[in-house]
Amino acid sequence: MASQALKTQTPVAFATQRLSPRIRLQIPVFLRGSDALGVEFIELTKTLNISATGACIASSHLLQMEQVIQLTIPTPSPSSAGLVPYETPPISARVRRQESAGDVRLFGIEFLRPLS
Repeated sequence: MASQALKTQTPVAFATQRLSPRIRLQIPVFLRGSDALGVEFIELTKTLNISATGACIASSHLLQMEQVIQLTIPTPSPSSAGLVPYETPPISARVRRQESAGDVRLFGIEFLRPLS
């Protein structure tokens, strides 16, 4: 239901077509940024879908269009072998779309550097 709320209601112009296919995948992420009032926050949320160039995330915070945010994917607790990193390096992204879905806001974000 929530992923349907982000679909556009009008045809998308060719220039705004997705650069890479998206997949429905819920990945827990820490979202770091500042809300519309300038107050810094960190929130554990999740992706609703993701591609190499962006994602749709849910947040209870109000973000501004074109704002740069940071996503970090949490990892399991460190293993005794030390092979699993504590967390991934931050992924910088820009807010491109937003829409309300009840108590939660959905944000379409574009990664500043595509995932490889």
